[in-house]
Amino acid sequence: QVPLAETGGGSVQTGDSLRLSCASSGRTWPLLTMGWFRQAPGKEREFVAAIDPSGKNTQSSDSVKGRFVISRDNAKYTVYLQMNSLKPEDTAVYYCAAKLRGTSDYKHWGQGTQVTVSS
Repeated sequence: QVPLAETGGGSVQTGDSLRLSCASSGRTWPLLTMGWFRQAPGKEREFVAAIDPSGKNTQSSDSVKGRFVISRDNAKYTVYLQMNSLKPEDTAVYYCAAKLRGTSDYKHWGQGTQVTVSS
């Protein structure tokens, strides 16, 4: 099991910024693609962004492109999600997830952190 612990959620106003962090550990870190997902009340969980083990390749959903940036610090076993220009529709529980490079399923999940954006 890969331990994942998210921090950094909170309540902010429209247009504000937040940075989420997800700390992990272990020998598998260099092999892990890391992702951020979110789930709003009454909605299915959706993909937000992902980053490969090297940190050089990233993906993000159209809904956050240009506003959210995923990054990782491999020396600290931590992945970040910098969220800028937040909107009320970004309100959700944000989850950090991990999968082994080259596999399709995220098998390791954090407990989630709440982000609330008010207008």
